[in-house]
Amino acid sequence: MTLNEALDLAFEKQLDLVLVAPNNNPKVCKIMNYGKYKFEQSKKEKEAKKKSRAFELKEIRITPNIDNHDLDFKIKNAQKFLEDGNKVRFTVRFRGREMNYLKQGEEVLNNIITSLQDIAVPEKKPILEGRNMFVIFTKKV
Repeated sequence: MTLNEALDLAFEKQLDLVLVAPNNNPKVCKIMNYGKYKFEQSKKEKEAKKKSRAFELKEIRITPNIDNHDLDFKIKNAQKFLEDGNKVRFTVRFRGREMNYLKQGEEVLNNIITSLQDIAVPEKKPILEGRNMFVIFTKKV
């Protein structure tokens, strides 16, 4: 079919003439509603984006001399975050003279690791960076 015949046919049907394969000889065209096609493509892309949800990193900050009840509360929040599919970072912040008690902060993080060991795995051992010591947890698979 010639180009003019195809354009006339598309005009009669009130549709668009879309070039499908420009490299072939003869070139291949298709008569379709291009606006509807573009809308459906964008809809599929949005649906694919929803399904491929990326994880989020939630941070919970504590001090080295945290009370047991406060620590239990923070651990419950961490469990909720992990069940939602997020990663959780526990950060122990050392202020002023607390830098002399790094061992105490490490003990707190080790207690958290043992408390969460049934549902989460630490990515690494507790790491000290500046005045913060942290550990990142991911949900067990």
